Amino acid sequence: MRDDGGVARPWIELERLGLEAGLDVMAATSAEPFKDVEEVLTDRAGQGLAGSMQFTYRNPARSTDPSRTLPGVRTLISGAASYHRDPPPAPDGPVGRVARYVWANDHERLMAGLNALCSALEEDGHRACVVSDQNHLVDRAVAHRSGLGWFGKNSNLLLAGQGSWFVLGTVLTDADLEDAPRKEPVGDGCGACERCIPACPTNAIVAPGVIDARRCLSWSLQSEGSFPMDQRVALGDRIYGCDECQDVCPPNRLELRRSAPGGSGQPVPLGDPKRSWVQLLEMLAGTDEELLERHGRWYIPKRQARYLRRNAIIVLGNTGSGSDNQVRAALREALRSDDAVIRSSAVWSARRLGCDDLLMAVENDQDPMVQEEMSAEVPPKREER
Repeated sequence: MRDDGGVARPWIELERLGLEAGLDVMAATSAEPFKDVEEVLTDRAGQGLAGSMQFTYRNPARSTDPSRTLPGVRTLISGAASYHRDPPPAPDGPVGRVARYVWANDHERLMAGLNALCSALEEDGHRACVVSDQNHLVDRAVAHRSGLGWFGKNSNLLLAGQGSWFVLGTVLTDADLEDAPRKEPVGDGCGACERCIPACPTNAIVAPGVIDARRCLSWSLQSEGSFPMDQRVALGDRIYGCDECQDVCPPNRLELRRSAPGGSGQPVPLGDPKRSWVQLLEMLAGTDEELLERHGRWYIPKRQARYLRRNAIIVLGNTGSGSDNQVRAALREALRSDDAVIRSSAVWSARRLGCDDLLMAVENDQDPMVQEEMSAEVPPKREER
């Protein structure tokens, strides 16, 4: 590899490579540190709004300075791939709803596009690397500076005319790419609209553009320990992620339903039912190995299947029926678990579904988590007629 700053191929060719390989849109921008973003991350972590979340909060100085990842970086290329699909009908039985961004391999498509750019730049004699959804860099900030979109009140990046159903990533390179169009950051497109704020099931959007991770269902589903008691009913049927603030967003509702990813004008594809919904009883019956194999694309705390079961048990308490023998059998098995996280979660769901007779299995349980669940107030679930 040359170190003389060789000439990179024209931007129009790089753009063609990226789009053909999987990106829906891309843009280049400068590589100066994101000082304003560093201040925001530091301030919000200091207020406790990050909760136990790490990612770019772990080391704001690093995740906002591209040169920490690639010394000598001159240019950042932001790439986006759409993951919008219309939801398929829910199958029968107690099921859990999965967030859109894991319905298909759209992140793989994003990475394919970014890696194609990276390889081309390296072939031209430049250094380059790819980051996406990592601690190294705040991809949303790069996309904003590159002019791909603006930050909505739910803190997501919205692309003009296309909405927020996009996964983002970045190519860092020491190439100048002088012929790449340099767009100005997009101005606020939300205006007076605040639909996302009251739509959040747990009021996690504490101010426009400010999320309290401790209240966010998406993060709570990925956190260790017991699922927060005050968020369980609000969790509803969500087993992984939460799309509520995006579902109500007007650009997402009005624009994207008219066109497929990339703006081709074709009908929006339908999500895969096998990836959009999870059968809860089947999930609870699986072994650790089976669960991790089926749902390994999800972020799972410490890669421990116990947290998949914990979430499934809580959702079962919201979606199951206390008169269903299969539901009762699943709760009975969970109450016999050697894992206190599972037992305590099952106590909540059994009480919520009116299956108090099953609690004999834990009436002498001395674990503090189980004892707390036995004494807590649990709102009963109203059976549908």
